Amino acid sequence: MTASFQDKPFTIAGKTYQSRLLIGTGKYRDLDETRDAIEASGAEIVTVAVRRTNIGQNPDEPNLLDVISPDRYTILPNTAGCFDAAEAVRTCRLARELLDGHNLVKLEVLADQKTLFPNVIETLKAAEVLIKDGFDVMVYTSDDPIIARQLAEMGCCAVMPLAGLIGTGLGICNPYNLRIILEEAKVPVLVDAGVGTASDAAIAMELGCEAVLMNSAIAHAGHPVLMAQAMKHAIEAGRLAYLAGRMPKRLYASASSPLEGLIR
Repeated sequence: MTASFQDKPFTIAGKTYQSRLLIGTGKYRDLDETRDAIEASGAEIVTVAVRRTNIGQNPDEPNLLDVISPDRYTILPNTAGCFDAAEAVRTCRLARELLDGHNLVKLEVLADQKTLFPNVIETLKAAEVLIKDGFDVMVYTSDDPIIARQLAEMGCCAVMPLAGLIGTGLGICNPYNLRIILEEAKVPVLVDAGVGTASDAAIAMELGCEAVLMNSAIAHAGHPVLMAQAMKHAIEAGRLAYLAGRMPKRLYASASSPLEGLIR
C-alpha cells in the first residue's frame, strides 16, 4: 500500500489483520507441506476442521498445532462435516475446550455430501445458539442476500457466501448476488469456497470482499507452495484494484493518448 493512500484495516471480532487471505489446512500431502504453504501465503488466520484434524483431541496422533502454532496464527476452528445444528454446536464447544477458551469459530452446516451446499435453516439455528453462548461466529452461507442479511443481523461477526461449490474450483459463479450482499453488508463479507486460481481470488477482491478463504485451490495445485504465493499476490492486487476503481467499460475504442496539440 502506498503512503499516499491508507486502506481501512481488516478486522474480525475486534482483532486487526494485515493479510486478507485465510487458508485451510486440509488436503495437503503432509504436515510439512501444510506448514510451507501457509507460510508462503502470508495468511494470519488458519482454519481447521475439528472433526477431521487432530488439534489435541487424539494425543497419540500428530498434532497440527505442532506446525501451525497458535502463538503465530489465529486458529479458526470450523464445523466442516456437520449436517445439523446440534452437531455443529457440539463441535464448536469442543474446539473451545481444546483451544483454551478460544471463541472465534467458522460455522458451516452442510445440506448433503454431493453438493456440500449450506443448509441455511440449520445454519441459522446453530448461529443463534453459538452467539448466545459467547462465540464470535464467522458463517459459511449461500449467496442468498436475504440469508446473509439475517445472519449479520443475528450477530455473526462475518458472513462467508460461497462463490462456487466447495472444492470445485469453478470460480465466482454468481458475482451479481455477491454484489448485492456487499452493498448491504454491515459486517465483513468473505468469499468462501469455489476459488480455483489466482484470478478468481483477484475478482472476489475487486468486487469488494474484505477477504477470501480457500483450501483446495492451493492444496490441489500442482505446486501448492507456489500457488500459495500466487494467491497472496492476487489478494493484494485485487484489493488495490478495488480501492483504485476500475475504468468504465466502453463499447467503442477511446484513444489512449491526448488529441489536443496534434500536428496537422
